[in-house]
Amino acid sequence: MLDIFAGSLMSTPVESVTPDASLQTVAQRMIESDIGSVVVVDDTGNLEGILTGTDFVELAADGVSPAETTVSDAMTTDVVTASATDSIEDVAATITSHGFRHLPIVDGRAVVGILTTADLADYLSKLEPSVR
Repeated sequence: MLDIFAGSLMSTPVESVTPDASLQTVAQRMIESDIGSVVVVDDTGNLEGILTGTDFVELAADGVSPAETTVSDAMTTDVVTASATDSIEDVAATITSHGFRHLPIVDGRAVVGILTTADLADYLSKLEPSVR
């Protein structure tokens, strides 16, 4: 494949929320924005976690009340990330090996983008057949 880096395929800006937001508010925002995840950041914009549609399904199955639960109670805090300068091959390997659909792209601890399986599929669909 060509030398393509995560930064050239990532989506920006990234939808972010704070840990004290209610799950109900975040779910409504995700629906309105037609997105499958939000990154959770502190007051300075540093990554603290991620909350995905899959997390919401698990919470619903557990009977969690979205109006009474905050993001900090439900987010994934051990977040795997990539850098904008990581090769697309490395990023794709990370996504597939972990079974992710969303991978935050960071510069230090600051979130600069997100790369999704949809971003990867879009990129692959536009490749010339001889490159695939």
